This record gives sequence, structure tokens and C-alpha cells, in this order.
Amino acid sequence: MKVNQFPDRIIEIENEEYLYFGGTAYLGLPTHPEFQKLLIKNILQWGTAYGSSRSANIQLTAYEKGEQFLANYIKADTVLTLSSGMLAGKLVIEALTPETDCFFHFPDTHTAIKAQNSLPFFIGEKLNPRLLDNATEKITILTDSVPSFHIKPIDLTIINSIPYNKEITLVIDESHSLGILGMNGCGIFSTINLPNIKRKIMVSSLGKAFGLTGGVIACDSEFINQIASHDTFVSGAGMNAAFVQTMADADNIYLQQHQKLKDNLQHIDVNLIKNKVIHFDSNYPLIYPEIEGLNEIFTANKIIVTNFKYPTDSKNLNRIVITANHQKEDLDTIIHILNQNQF
Repeated sequence: MKVNQFPDRIIEIENEEYLYFGGTAYLGLPTHPEFQKLLIKNILQWGTAYGSSRSANIQLTAYEKGEQFLANYIKADTVLTLSSGMLAGKLVIEALTPETDCFFHFPDTHTAIKAQNSLPFFIGEKLNPRLLDNATEKITILTDSVPSFHIKPIDLTIINSIPYNKEITLVIDESHSLGILGMNGCGIFSTINLPNIKRKIMVSSLGKAFGLTGGVIACDSEFINQIASHDTFVSGAGMNAAFVQTMADADNIYLQQHQKLKDNLQHIDVNLIKNKVIHFDSNYPLIYPEIEGLNEIFTANKIIVTNFKYPTDSKNLNRIVITANHQKEDLDTIIHILNQNQF
């Protein structure tokens, strides 16, 4: 399907309007009028692109303002913005590789934080025995905050089972929780306080809930300074300066849109019939229904959801995405269909 406008709550396909429950614009910002005005204002001030290195002699105050906002929002010591979430993840792995004896990854970890020769965190349903041996070493654990096909943040308390002879660095990708989970959408980074984790590092795309092309790394000042002096960071251009400034200017909009998203999820929680074939949590804007023929039912009712098939799976997967821009009547339409077809 090809469309000629941003796919917000309504999209037009072949001159017909459909309700749209897909994408990743969880806070509905790409089409938000006031958000767009801020971005346009900042483009007029900072231009459409700034291709110079962040380490050059000319320093743009937009980065300082935007990164201070993000650090406060995420509740991190300090942050660094980059041109994409993928680059943020790859750069963190690149920086950690020389000082990591062994990487371990949780299931379904995003490509952005995959490391070469990384070992699975679990073997079957148990911890990888390699995590429990007597070797004294530095290990890095890689995980998404909310893995694919999940509706709740990952439970990291299992890390407490790893003995203290392992010096643990945790890298968590919050691309699908930043702006959504936590107080005002701050994510889960600030809530991770496990005693045997020496360092925690958060990476995230800003092109999802935050509505701006870019990425962020959050950590302690020592590691951020290490990243800022890394060849890959120094050699590349930064995130669009107008985008970074817009984050600082849009702080109230982020809060307002997060509350709208919460209200929409609460409306669904109250009215959706709970059943094992509907995977939904009132704190997370994804619904995974396991109902045969549901995609055809949606299409007949002029509704489009994210629909795809993994090579290893024999059936199509429907993922319903709720955003702050959905109206109550939109939600009631899809709730009615789910309630009528899950039995």
C-alpha cells in the first residue's frame, strides 16, 4: 500500500479513507500542529542540516539545550544525541568491545545493539552456564526494554543471579519505551538499580515516540565523554540541530501527548473484554490479537493495522498500535471488532 501523506490516525488509499493503527508515532507528534510550528521555527534559526563534526571549533547551543532536556527527562547523568538510534547502538557496541570479555544478549534483541560473537543469555529457560562460572571477567548484557511481541517491560531481576565475579555492564534499547513507559514517559532506565550492575547504558531512537529523526545515548559522564571522543562520533555529523532544539522547546507538548496516550489506553482497558487471545496491557500502546481471519475483518471495516509474517512463523501477525492522536470513536470501533470476534 502506498500513501501520499503521513500515516496518522486516518490514511487515504485509492481515494478511500481508512482508520490506521500502525507505525511507531506513539505520541502522535509528526502531525501535531504546535510541534510542527516549533520545528519550523527552529529550522529557520538552525537551517535544514548542519554537517560539521560536533567536535569542531564552532559549537551550536541547540545541542546543549536539547541534551540537557533529555538528561532531565530520562533522569540520566548525561546524554549524547546522534543522527539515528541505529548509530547510537552501533557506537555503544563499538566502544564497549575492546573492554568486554564476553557479550550476552536477551532474546529478540534489536539489531542496533547486536555484538559479534555474543552469547545467548538463556539456554532453554535457564541462565547460560557461562554466566555462572568462576571466571573473573567483564561482561556486557544486551537487551530491549520491551522485546518484540511483548507488552510489558523486560524483567531484569534475573541478573541478580549472576555472581559478583562478573563485572556487568547493561545496555538497554529503549526505542519502544522512551516517551511511553515510566513517569511522564521517561522510560525504564532510571528504575534499573540492580546491585551487581556496575554500569547501565541506554540507547534509543528518537524517531518513534519523540517524533524526530535521531538517537540518544544515556549513561554516566565518564562513558559519555568516552563516546564523544570516539573516532566514529568525531568523524560524523550530529543530529539535526533544529530537531535537537525542538525537543527542548516541546517539553510541555511531550507531557500533554503522553497524558493523551495514557487516557486512550485507559479507555481501551475499561472497554476491551479480557481474553487470552488478546495481548494488551494498559500501560503499553500495542495490542497483539491472535484471532483467525482478523486482518480480513479489519479490511472489511476499513481499518489497517500492522500486518506481517516472520520467515520462521506460519501465520500472519497483527499488531495494533495506539497513539495519542486516536479519538475515542476510533478506539471504540476497534474495541467493538475485537470484542465481537475473540470467542
